[in-house]
Amino acid sequence: MLDSNRISFRGANGHDLAARLDLPAGKPRAYALFAHCFTCSKDLAAARRIAKGLSEQGIGVLRFDFTGLGHSKGEFANTNFSSNVADLIAAADYLRSNQQAPAILIGHSLGGAAALAAAGKIPEVKAVATIGAPADVGHVLHQFGASLDEVRTSGKADVSLGGRPFSIQQQFVDDAEGQNLKAAIASMKKALLVLHAPTDEVVGIDNAAAIFTAAKHPKSFISLDAADHLLTRPQDAAYAAQVIAAWAARFLPEEEVVADEGVDDVVVTETGAGKFQNIVRSGRHRLLADEPRSVGGLDSGPSPYDYLSIALGACTAMTLRMYADRKNVDLGRISVSVHHGKVDAAHCEDCEGAAEGREGRIDRFERIISVEGEIAPELRGKLVEIAGKCPVHRTLEAGSAVVTRVAQRK
Repeated sequence: MLDSNRISFRGANGHDLAARLDLPAGKPRAYALFAHCFTCSKDLAAARRIAKGLSEQGIGVLRFDFTGLGHSKGEFANTNFSSNVADLIAAADYLRSNQQAPAILIGHSLGGAAALAAAGKIPEVKAVATIGAPADVGHVLHQFGASLDEVRTSGKADVSLGGRPFSIQQQFVDDAEGQNLKAAIASMKKALLVLHAPTDEVVGIDNAAAIFTAAKHPKSFISLDAADHLLTRPQDAAYAAQVIAAWAARFLPEEEVVADEGVDDVVVTETGAGKFQNIVRSGRHRLLADEPRSVGGLDSGPSPYDYLSIALGACTAMTLRMYADRKNVDLGRISVSVHHGKVDAAHCEDCEGAAEGREGRIDRFERIISVEGEIAPELRGKLVEIAGKCPVHRTLEAGSAVVTRVAQRK
């Protein structure tokens, strides 16, 4: 099962900060730090879903509440953008001392700006991803409305943000207006991924363009299409997690993306999400297995029988490719579609010997082989013959011995 552990660490101002460390099944490929949006918390739905999605891809994620927010100690009124950046660096120090220094920084909204500002100060960070981040820290002051004038004249004001009251002091405004985020972006020397929704009404898409322009290569941009600023739709947060994990993998040191030593088995472990979802580990590869919603699953990954069809289709394509290369036959790109179903053995006319002596229903796999190139009629029969030599095909036809034991507790 994927683990989400409650922890705490000392923040930059000496207060205890509440955090969660989301760990994958097995040894993490790398660790990421997640910085939440302004006045949000680590438990925001999008933060939870992104951390979960990354942990399913083998990445450990530390998400925490900034000083004075969520379950962390301290007074929000005494914080500012600089203290948030310092808290982020303190979180990196905690990971470095207790797990492994973060290789990835992820920040949502103002947390994205904090990630950009902190990146250059955390040497182990290889990649930074921002989600709906402003290009100017002063952008957050727009949320104060008329209360900003009160802050400037009285030195402080109570403002309502997201339906909750917060006390803002002049030092917060001065700190925000004094930041030079674009200079930090230009000098951070990290790979950057900018994710932003074109229809974001809180932080406009022009901010993504400004961040992207200020950054040096390597840099990438991904549109979140119809997502809102808080990524309230589960599919938007899941998509962001998948993109970040796939993108960041290329910037991780090779030694950090290795299979567990001495483990050649496929390991399947329940994630705890939904009724049937499992994380599948095969060496360095991580996949999800699930069932369709129609039978109570989340439909988050192929079903067990889908994986069986995948094995047959992949093995068939590889076997045909080996034959084509050895015989110098130009087939173009090979594609194999596989349909699995259960049929009555007595009425399966094309099941050859598989149905002989069988009663009731049997499993039937139908393969359709497609190639890009033109093939002579006599070659079609040869391709069917070669497909029959696929090792997975032979295993399915011959049957296998399945030996099962219950592991002893260590």
